[in-house]
Amino acid sequence: MNDRGEPLYKSRPVAPSAARFGRCWRYGKRILASEGCSNVYLIESGEGNVLVNTGMAFEAPVHEQNLESLSAGSTRKLRYIVYTQGHVDHVGGTGYFRDLNPGLEVIATEANREHQDYDERLAAFRSARSAFRFTDDFIEVFADYAAAGYTDYPPQLKTVADRHFNDSFLLQVGDLALELVAQPGAETNDSLVVWWPDERICLTGNLFGCPFGHFPNLVTIRGDRYRDALVCAEAAQTVLDLQPETILYGHHGPVEGADVCRAEVMAIRDALLYVHDQVVKGMNSGLSLETLQQQIELPAACEVGEGYGKVSWSVRAIWEHYAGWFKHRSTTELYAVPRSAVHDDLVELAGARALLQRARDKAAAGEFEQCLHLLDILLDADAENAETVALAVDVHQRLLADAKTFRSTGNFWLVGWLQHRVKALESAPSDSLTSVIK
Repeated sequence: MNDRGEPLYKSRPVAPSAARFGRCWRYGKRILASEGCSNVYLIESGEGNVLVNTGMAFEAPVHEQNLESLSAGSTRKLRYIVYTQGHVDHVGGTGYFRDLNPGLEVIATEANREHQDYDERLAAFRSARSAFRFTDDFIEVFADYAAAGYTDYPPQLKTVADRHFNDSFLLQVGDLALELVAQPGAETNDSLVVWWPDERICLTGNLFGCPFGHFPNLVTIRGDRYRDALVCAEAAQTVLDLQPETILYGHHGPVEGADVCRAEVMAIRDALLYVHDQVVKGMNSGLSLETLQQQIELPAACEVGEGYGKVSWSVRAIWEHYAGWFKHRSTTELYAVPRSAVHDDLVELAGARALLQRARDKAAAGEFEQCLHLLDILLDADAENAETVALAVDVHQRLLADAKTFRSTGNFWLVGWLQHRVKALESAPSDSLTSVIK
């Protein structure tokens, strides 16, 4: 039984945010931190410093100024950069810091080569698919940068590590001894943890997903490879075996105390194993995917947040990781014509007024997901009908209100998608967007 009291996720931020001038802090005597799209950590040594992650390229000068404000000259004494994973928000500033420190060495796992190629291959696709969630935030960030006189951003380039390793690597810099442990995790297959045994500090990056204390995002709605629940649970066990007294995570502040670290990482591990095992049990029992999505909930003993990933989404990710996309329900799944191809026929046969009234009835009864199915049919047939659009806006706003309060923290991705859809619907040409839910 994992008796940990109030789960930590309830008191920590969820959403990531780009680097800001002055948003930095020192941990202990030798660690500097600058928060951003992913945190950047600098560990000081008399023989040269180690930078763990570099942020996005446009963040690099901000991280530099923040770290310099904590320790003058620290960013010009870099001997090594270590990537905890290959995502662009961890590696993008490498070129900038290389220019400041000719001859520094970049270290990553052997799997980083494949991940960098994979990221580059789908860069345009993923950038377009992520825009709905980050565009507004970045507009605000860049406005703040401009107000501070920062407008000339370094380019985001593909990075190549100088040294790759499998399993583990001992990084010795003067009296600083760091153990780098390769461990695929909840975001990439090339991730690692930085273990400082003398201080019992573990720098994990985003090993368990973006915000600490939440269910990992086994599938991203922006589009990415599925993450394996068992691999994620193994990553949690790797950290548990180190027995850290402090975890410096990829986002936000430190997780402190041996008991807190142990209890929180155990909860993540146990939540993953519980959901995985329930999905497998349900699959073998012949239960439908949708039934499992509706039924599987975390027990109190392994409660974690769902502010980034959701259990119901992960149920589907586990199912499809094992069984693929064919659900054995309809022959149409095996062909390329989508169900939307007959939406016009349904409207013609049933009548737009009748379908709209049924959608209104569903909304009035609180059956919002069923209402959306009907609205999809109507919007495919006529995306500019004022009454249909107004109902769709109202339904999305009601779902948004629930999403913002979901599990006390809301869900970063669901909230962002619903806000995006409301904006898109409201921009559709129409004479009136007044509420039609009675």
